Amino acid sequence: MDYSSVKGCMIFEPYGYAIWENMQAILDKRFKELGHQNVYMPLLIPESLLEKEKEHVAGFAPEVAWVTQGGNDKLEERLCIRPTSETLFCEHYKKVIHSWRDLPKLYNQWCSVVRWEKTTRPFLRTSEFLWQEGHTMHATEEEAQAETLQMLNVYADFYRDALAIPPVIGQKTESEKFAGAVATYTIEAMMHNGVALQGGTSHYFGDGFAKSFDITFTDKNNQLQHPFQTSWGVSTRMIGGIIMTHGDDSGLVLPPAIAPVQVVIVPVAQHKPGVLDKANELFAELKAAGLRVKVDDSEQSPGWKFAQYEMQGVPIRLEIGPKDIEKNQCVLVRRPDRNKSFVSLDGLVESVKSELHMVHEILYNNAKDNLESKIYAAHNHEEFLEIAKNKPGFIKAMWCGDPACEEKLKDETGGVKSRCIPFEEEHIGDTCVCCGKPATHMVYWGRQY
Repeated sequence: MDYSSVKGCMIFEPYGYAIWENMQAILDKRFKELGHQNVYMPLLIPESLLEKEKEHVAGFAPEVAWVTQGGNDKLEERLCIRPTSETLFCEHYKKVIHSWRDLPKLYNQWCSVVRWEKTTRPFLRTSEFLWQEGHTMHATEEEAQAETLQMLNVYADFYRDALAIPPVIGQKTESEKFAGAVATYTIEAMMHNGVALQGGTSHYFGDGFAKSFDITFTDKNNQLQHPFQTSWGVSTRMIGGIIMTHGDDSGLVLPPAIAPVQVVIVPVAQHKPGVLDKANELFAELKAAGLRVKVDDSEQSPGWKFAQYEMQGVPIRLEIGPKDIEKNQCVLVRRPDRNKSFVSLDGLVESVKSELHMVHEILYNNAKDNLESKIYAAHNHEEFLEIAKNKPGFIKAMWCGDPACEEKLKDETGGVKSRCIPFEEEHIGDTCVCCGKPATHMVYWGRQY
């Protein structure tokens, strides 16, 4: 990435954007397999439309950027640059939903949104960021709730299978849920340094937005009903998550599924007869097998190239020189652990695919070990404060359900917040770690980006 002249807005350079494109391709394919269709909603939202759902607009008010002038003329009504598109989808759904036969509506859009952040970090918290936002409407509450959890699980699978990041999944507390939602579910990931990253969310809205926007349909019994709504999204924040989960002191370490280049071939002594020809032959073979592969035949030294592709996080490096050609082999180096092996050129595709699978497994297991080593149980108030002060990571602790206790713990620890109520709760104790009253849930707590 590079910085732009507007605070908090970043430029995606080709390699960074290629990572996002690969993420898009995997997720978009999965969305469409589940029946979702892509649409595009406008960038600008009239203020009167945004204000139709009061709780929603109140939640976003501090982050909204406004357009007040068009050309030389002051606008009669302020236009919001979309921070999210619930209101736009609702305006459209009111026009196109009339009967139970029109449901479900399973729409998604890939776009950018603007949230005027006070403190920005590249990829993690930027004033403009790229994302997808799904917005669906359903005839029944049960269908909408099932959709909400289905999409959360799509994200969880994506984190495990594509990003090699073990997700902690659960429900947000009332004070942490999305503005206007009945329930918010979240993917939480653990970074190297013990700080949590909210990696994606899925929201169940009930029929609240439908009532605010007067969206109705005639059901099978010819009765007028309000549909039930969901919303769900992930963003380019995932790139930041990959950097901080898998990266090391030499640079990026990319999971094979989303790496722009999965295999780089570095010719050694490429000026000697036959070396470049063999490198290009291997390139053609691997490319034909569906791998993203590159030959670096530039004039840089092999050592410079090795360092360059380590920095770029390319999962597999193949080195081929005159002696390797004589032995019908090449050198294969895995990026995560720098394991070096000699592999036969016969059956090279199978060997490379096996090693790419191994790269994913190494990354996932390393991330899982990091996560598990940074989860601590607190049984009382003093223990909670001690862990928060000295041990970065997740704290498992019981909670009474009172938002005042959440706020008190956040203030006492300088920013440790509830991350989620996990779907599989553990019994750490019977009382809230803050107030000592009977506990209702086990909660993961932690600092966040």
